[in-house]
Amino acid sequence: MEYVNFGHTGTKVSKLCLGMMTFGTPGWRDYVMEEGPSRPIIKAAVDAGINFFDTADVYALGGSEEVTGRVLGSLLRRHEYVLATKVFQRMGDGPNERGLSRKHIMESIDASLRRLGTDYVDLYIIHRWDDETPIEETMEALHDVVRAGKALYLGASSMYAWQFMKAQAAARQNGWTPFVSMQNHYNLIYREEEREMIPLCADQGIAVTPWSPLARGFLVGNRHRQGGGGTVRAKTDDIAQSMYYRDIDFAIADRVGEVAERLGASRPEVALGWLLAQPAVTAPIVGVSSQEQLDTLLKAVDRTLDAGDLEYLEELYEPRAIAGHS
Repeated sequence: MEYVNFGHTGTKVSKLCLGMMTFGTPGWRDYVMEEGPSRPIIKAAVDAGINFFDTADVYALGGSEEVTGRVLGSLLRRHEYVLATKVFQRMGDGPNERGLSRKHIMESIDASLRRLGTDYVDLYIIHRWDDETPIEETMEALHDVVRAGKALYLGASSMYAWQFMKAQAAARQNGWTPFVSMQNHYNLIYREEEREMIPLCADQGIAVTPWSPLARGFLVGNRHRQGGGGTVRAKTDDIAQSMYYRDIDFAIADRVGEVAERLGASRPEVALGWLLAQPAVTAPIVGVSSQEQLDTLLKAVDRTLDAGDLEYLEELYEPRAIAGHS
């Protein structure tokens, strides 16, 4: 496994980050796995050299954090892995159980640390932008989380570039902790981030950790034009149905298949290989539900696509509406 600096920080992370959303409590989503079958997959990731793990409080409503904490705690010493979790999404029915208010942030970090069984997270990420809370309140609260030793770095997720810079400006003007990473929606089918956010992050030395690098599995090539697909997630993933499934999306997925066949590689290997070839990308977040899927994605780290392959995969792209900010 290759390790790279996390943006302009000195922390080293593996070039793949294991997303933990598929591990937790099956009742939350049909494709989520319990701890028992999750453990060998997570161990295989550790054995392969992955040291970067990403979860969120909302995944299985805390269940993912619990599984993540128990399994990683049994496999590694705390200093051996880089752990990220998130705050923002609704965790209950109360009016203060969501968002980025000082109250919700302070309560959420403590709850996340209890579930994760650790004193700190390496990266604390705001899971989206909060229109209802002044950004100064959010950034000061996050700074206090860092000052208290409960998080080492701060990260942000899908938002507009102007919002990201507004947050950074608030932090810098007040001597608070700025964000060091952006976790955004970025793959061969959705490349709107290339307009402003990706160049901004490259200029500012911000780590880019894309979510949905395979377009929620769409680029694997098992989706049907009439909707759904052949896997449990494909059949139940309404979010993917709303984001993808255009004719051009299927055409791009077909090109992934063509390149994969010519190279003797798998579709996931090619789609992820394209993302890893983008110079601003630090570590895509990959989600898996089997060791076989993990093994396939690990091959992408060593897969080099030439300029012709990259151009062929990219040339069909058409502008599209912003997706993933909510």
